[in-house]
Amino acid sequence: MSDWNTKIIEEFRGNAGKVGGPFEGASMIIIHTIGAKSGEERETPLVYFAQDDGTIVIVASAAGAPKHPAWYHNATATPRFDVEVGTERFPVDSVEISGEERDLVWKNVVATSPGFGDYQVKTDRLIPLLRLTRV
Repeated sequence: MSDWNTKIIEEFRGNAGKVGGPFEGASMIIIHTIGAKSGEERETPLVYFAQDDGTIVIVASAAGAPKHPAWYHNATATPRFDVEVGTERFPVDSVEISGEERDLVWKNVVATSPGFGDYQVKTDRLIPLLRLTRV
């Protein structure tokens, strides 16, 4: 895990899910995916978007990199994994959002956090959105 992620995770856990710096005020989550190749648990801090139906949306932006982030591949290979939100840890099922639904959710993501729109401009790939439903 990168030092960057390690510091964010430590701050998250030390402050009941709150993180400062560039993530000040953002809703943060830690996903615990299983490595598709290694089989080992991987922890990744991400911004999330709570939905009216109680689900959570996460964005596989990789800051506009040309390839999807590793956590995306892990989450799609093993779509049931644990997450941490605040001080709570619980299992979720993950499903990629597609089509018109994705377009609508993407519009709301970018309206809330315009930086994600900037990431989309930087890459040729369509940035995936995953819906997490508590099990």
